[in-house]
Amino acid sequence: MRLAETVGSVVGIDTAVESLALARELDRGHKCEFMQMDATDLAFGADRFDAVVCVQNGICAFGVDQAVLMSESLRVARPGGLVLFSTYSDRFWQDRLAWFDAQASAGLIGAVDRAQSRDGVIVLEDGFRAGRVTPEGFKALCSCLGREGRITEVDESSVFCELVK
Repeated sequence: MRLAETVGSVVGIDTAVESLALARELDRGHKCEFMQMDATDLAFGADRFDAVVCVQNGICAFGVDQAVLMSESLRVARPGGLVLFSTYSDRFWQDRLAWFDAQASAGLIGAVDRAQSRDGVIVLEDGFRAGRVTPEGFKALCSCLGREGRITEVDESSVFCELVK
């Protein structure tokens, strides 16, 4: 919600009704609007937003076509606008496993399938998979879109890919 305190407006999207309800509850009077929508098929016109942000591994946790997601994000950004993606760093592996274990212990998700979880991909016993994009992967995605992204690792936990439209 800190973002909402510094900008004119914020639009958040998710496919899960429950997540949107929680976002509205946590919003506490900021100028945020929350909509149910698929990020690979945005219902916004072109050149609408100054910034498009996809954080916390949204680029690979839900099995979407990553190039389509990036392309759609660029479509709705204004010329000169920022498009930002983040994913987990490989250096954050043990912390990610611990977080998934804690969520499973709380009954919020299925247990981690340790035999299947490796190479940056966490697999739950119920079949859910949460991967990550490496810096090289971001470079390849940007290249296939004819773009050059700025890729940086922050705090040995996250990898960010910044694109300017």
